[in-house]
Amino acid sequence: MADMGAFREAVGRWAAGGPGGRATELAAELGLRTAVLLEGPSDLAAVETLAARRGRDLGAEGVCVLPMGGAMSVGRYAGLLGPPGLGLRLTGLCDEREQSYYDRALRRARAPRPGFFVCAADLEDELIRAPGPAAVEAIVAAEGDLRAWQTFLRQPAQHGRPRSRQLRRFLGTKKGRKIRYGRLLTEALDLAAVPAPLDALLANV
Repeated sequence: MADMGAFREAVGRWAAGGPGGRATELAAELGLRTAVLLEGPSDLAAVETLAARRGRDLGAEGVCVLPMGGAMSVGRYAGLLGPPGLGLRLTGLCDEREQSYYDRALRRARAPRPGFFVCAADLEDELIRAPGPAAVEAIVAAEGDLRAWQTFLRQPAQHGRPRSRQLRRFLGTKKGRKIRYGRLLTEALDLAAVPAPLDALLANV
């Protein structure tokens, strides 16, 4: 039976220059109608966690959430999955500093720009600001990362920086940490105070 992981892998190979036949077959088998384009796996962890908390099975709804491996891949993915390719409806998240790049890429793919929602810095920043830095530090401590966090804060480059920026940088200092905290911070969110871009994205699929 086809599964979403196989589709993601097939699309990744296709985006890297391989054949698109397998991705096309899987899209049909899975009944896909929408592709959610995200920069990376930490964003994927957050979106899937929030969907689960809201009792939604995105795969069963014909929605595939795809990490692209970076914002610069959006043109390639939009062309393969959107109107020029598989004809899926496209939506997703982008960072404010990359908004103009997304706009150009989506125009080329004939995909509507309003389906993409803008994070002020990135999704990690949104997930930190929603509960506040103190709440995030409590999660860091509960996860056994307090010593690493304290060591990080002693680095000269971190002196005088806002706590939210320190936390955001800390999440990216170890492989796998951003993914783990993408899930943890989303699990800890008050569902009445979900960051606006993430909330709008889930409402749009």
